Amino acid sequence: MGVEIERKFLVAGDAWRGLGVATRLRQGYLNADPARTVRVRVEGDAGLLTIKSKTVGASRGEWEYPIALREAEEMLDMLCERPLVEKIRRRIEHAGFTWEVDEFLGENAGLVVAEIELPSEDAAFDKPDWVGQEVTGEQRYYNSSLIRLPFSQWTTA
Repeated sequence: MGVEIERKFLVAGDAWRGLGVATRLRQGYLNADPARTVRVRVEGDAGLLTIKSKTVGASRGEWEYPIALREAEEMLDMLCERPLVEKIRRRIEHAGFTWEVDEFLGENAGLVVAEIELPSEDAAFDKPDWVGQEVTGEQRYYNSSLIRLPFSQWTTA
């Protein structure tokens, strides 16, 4: 089993714009139960199927498999819960780590978060100036939660 150790932050300001390479992602959930999620994603010209266990602290089990692009698109169009999660992702290198900045689109437009994957929960890392408040563990920021209550429907951010 793979283990994902990830911390999530809101993004402050626009200094991140133009950094890294932008890639459009389209993803949906076959199962969005917080105890176990099953996600289908199209990233560029690649399809992925990802299964994740319940998050404990900043860690969770993760299994990821490449699937045919056509099959991923069919699952997104025919099987996944609505709304789909669409976003522009920038992978930005900073102080030995890769930050993934997601600018959400559609019903989640206006939400921008930065995630960092770490080798351990207590690993030290340097935050770029554009990284703001930490939201690790706040379920409403989980991509799987954004299909139940999109950012556009939040009363407070």
